[in-house]
Amino acid sequence: MTNELSGHGAAGHQEHPDAEELRTFGFWIYLMTDIMIFGTFFATYIVLRNSTNGGPGPAELFELGVVIASTFILLTSSYTCGLAVLAMQKGKARALIGWLGVTALLGAAFIGLEVREFAHFANEGATMGASAFLSAFFTLVGTHGIHVTIGLGWMIALTVQLAKKGITPVTRRKVQVVSLFWHFLDVVWIFVFTVVYLMGVN
Repeated sequence: MTNELSGHGAAGHQEHPDAEELRTFGFWIYLMTDIMIFGTFFATYIVLRNSTNGGPGPAELFELGVVIASTFILLTSSYTCGLAVLAMQKGKARALIGWLGVTALLGAAFIGLEVREFAHFANEGATMGASAFLSAFFTLVGTHGIHVTIGLGWMIALTVQLAKKGITPVTRRKVQVVSLFWHFLDVVWIFVFTVVYLMGVN
């Protein structure tokens, strides 16, 4: 069954290798722009983190236990995403789909905890317009959360495509690209966890 999934659609959906390489190169260019965007948001947050306008600051707002749980979930999802790529390299389409599904579930759990955190802040009156610190915080963390949500949608769509067409040159390239994107988001989150949360509570 694995061989059927792997080979299905390969004959009917041939892509020139150069076209796939060009698309991968285009994604790298996109990723470079994303790095610049996040770098700008980090710099803005560092400058504004003490501008609380008399309202609550990081030490009063952040629940480090929840953030540690979110970090563990996201890092675990990076591991399962790596297992998905490994399954693809071995030609195991069903395992690839399964590990992508687990990765998506972990990503959804991460987003759920982030939404819970934002809702808690809003209930405390700590909204985006309350201070420059909160504006910078919601912009940085929220932008990362939007990226994770996009990655989830992308992963789900790719899982559907893999179920229909199996492992082809096109789906192989898409898995590699979404894996790169997901690992990139994990690296960004490590910086968020360190710069925003750990430095905030200390």
